[in-house]
Amino acid sequence: MNFNNLNNVYFIGIGGIGMSAIARYFVANGMHVAGYDKTPTDITNSLEDLGVEIHFEDNIEKVSSSFLNPENTLVVYTPAIPKGHSEFDYFKANNFNVLKRSSVLGEITKQTICLAVAGTHGKTTTTSILGHLLNECNAPVTAFLGGISENYNSNLIINGTDVTVVEADEFDRSFLTLSPDLACITSMDADHLDIYGNAEELVKTFKDFSECIKPNGKLFVKNGLPLKGITYGIEDDSDYCAQNISIENGCYRFDVKTPTGIQKDFKFSLPGRHNLSNAIIAVAMAAEYGCSYNELSKALESYKGVKRRFTYQIKTEDLVFIDDYAHHPEEINAVHQAVREMYPVKKVLAIFQPHLFSRTKDFVDGFAESLSKFDEILLLDIYPARELPMEGVTSKWLLEKIVNSRKKLIQKSEIINEIQKSDAQIVLTIGAGDIGAEVKHIKEAFYVKD
Repeated sequence: MNFNNLNNVYFIGIGGIGMSAIARYFVANGMHVAGYDKTPTDITNSLEDLGVEIHFEDNIEKVSSSFLNPENTLVVYTPAIPKGHSEFDYFKANNFNVLKRSSVLGEITKQTICLAVAGTHGKTTTTSILGHLLNECNAPVTAFLGGISENYNSNLIINGTDVTVVEADEFDRSFLTLSPDLACITSMDADHLDIYGNAEELVKTFKDFSECIKPNGKLFVKNGLPLKGITYGIEDDSDYCAQNISIENGCYRFDVKTPTGIQKDFKFSLPGRHNLSNAIIAVAMAAEYGCSYNELSKALESYKGVKRRFTYQIKTEDLVFIDDYAHHPEEINAVHQAVREMYPVKKVLAIFQPHLFSRTKDFVDGFAESLSKFDEILLLDIYPARELPMEGVTSKWLLEKIVNSRKKLIQKSEIINEIQKSDAQIVLTIGAGDIGAEVKHIKEAFYVKD
């Protein structure tokens, strides 16, 4: 569809991280934007600061009359909205253009040079690195991020509209709406089995995504994945590869082997081999787009990260507190590897909030194995998000499977007291639910102010 004919864009679920990035995009392009969400958040507050009208009651009477003309209003919705949502039903019944977020993203990127990042892990960090690299190299880029960039304090980077960088989200197969010029696949571990049914169907859909690439486009794949493409990796035989890796002052230094030679002395400050892998593919895609390695080296060194992706909240001699969004066993393993690499002799306390009953059920043994590696584990109740409880699927069930004598099921109100009782020098909060809201309380308890 032609967005140039629109005056108004209304979002149902505007506070979502992906939805809000598109809302920011339309605001930046002069559209009148409004929306609904369940509760106020930092994201909705920041949108309101941009002049976006937002309300928090599912009631069509709360929608401004200027958005009730189907001729000049686009309605964008998130698949997370429940059935029977009255505003959604009203717009559908009254012949509005009602599109899922992924379809809108597909339309926005269709006429651009599109760089897409797919994979069950690493999308947000890789997308934010790639967006930052292109922006620093002065490419005419708009990057839609699935997290808040520390460099820009936003989930949208705008330096032009000729190039787009997007997360290609496998949830409900929404990435199949994209037609990228360059795309990468970081991982294909089983996830979203409530959608796909089994791991084989998930892998098949990633292969379907690889066929969405434009005829002269390029696919990059993590070395070892069962897909043909330009490979990337760490200290292996990939086309793009990190070599001669060392750690200096908590920062990676390394060389990049490329198909045409060795590029020397890159620096990257995010801990963990998984993050180094994300940096390599971002450099590779930016180089294939046309950025010089000299520019990319300077840009990568200035990258600061994404909020809630191994984010240091407290960093003192006595206590290090790190917050991370990890919500899959492989992501928790990556966090564990990173923290052990940076702090090999210190005790680590992990506070984990499982996300979704279905994910907990599907990967309970994997969660138990990954969590057992920490010195001490505090487990919160499962965050349900869009789901209803499942019989027998509880945090107590997961706790029983964790092989560690220092484990405990607690409520959020007990977090600070349990940290104070622990002798761990490293504290991690982990999970994709509302555990992130506890970060400020923990910082306040230990007298560390923003």
